Amino acid sequence: MELAGKVAVVTGAASGIGRALALVLAERGCSLALADVDEAGLAETARRVEAAGRRASQHVVDVADWERMLAFADEVVATHGGVDLVVNNAGVSVTGTLEQQSIEDLRWIVGVNFWGVVHGCKAFLPHLRRRPEAHIVNVSSVFGLIGLPTQSSYCATKFAVRGFSEALWAELADARIGVTVVHPGGVRTNIVRSSRTADPAAKERMIERFERMAVAPEVVAERIARAVERGALRVRVCRETYLADWVKRLFPSAVHHLVRIGYRRFGSLG
Repeated sequence: MELAGKVAVVTGAASGIGRALALVLAERGCSLALADVDEAGLAETARRVEAAGRRASQHVVDVADWERMLAFADEVVATHGGVDLVVNNAGVSVTGTLEQQSIEDLRWIVGVNFWGVVHGCKAFLPHLRRRPEAHIVNVSSVFGLIGLPTQSSYCATKFAVRGFSEALWAELADARIGVTVVHPGGVRTNIVRSSRTADPAAKERMIERFERMAVAPEVVAERIARAVERGALRVRVCRETYLADWVKRLFPSAVHHLVRIGYRRFGSLG
């Protein structure tokens, strides 16, 4: 897919991967429709896109809200005249054992991480079908490849995004609409800082580790843009993602025993 001259929608655009991707797409000639619940961050992303010489519209959107997502799709078409690329990037996290997580936590994370992706695809598909070529990007995670303790709800949503995207890719094979599912590893974004957790000390350790070891969101953004241009189904980013993917393939049962042993010995992932 040629990106120059296209209209791209990016959710979770106020920071992190969403902001970095908006800027990468602007550099490639896209106009941007930016969505987030963070109005201040959204405005800053729009300012940077416009400084790069591209048009940017701002939309305060909770991706878990179906009616708002339908209205958002109509707003984008009314403002930009159509849409060619939709990136369902918005995400949140909850850290803790299943017993520590509340039902409200579980509903919250499923609403954003899974239903947000479904809403984005469902609301924009009728508009994407009107274009000569179009593309959908759904952001999963390394936790969509392997299940890890204290991340049960996050893994559940990211595994769901993976399966949903793979099925959608097959369904749209004759529609000239590509689908890419992205599996980043550790990325320096706000997702850990804003995560819900039952163990604040473990959260601080995770934040410190991410700051020290994770890759910049610009690395992921560049990989996503290239995947859209190539029409790739799957993108893995970061060494730990490749490692998890290959270990799971080579040792599909043994890897889970190793994870359990590690958790018993060291406890929280933090």
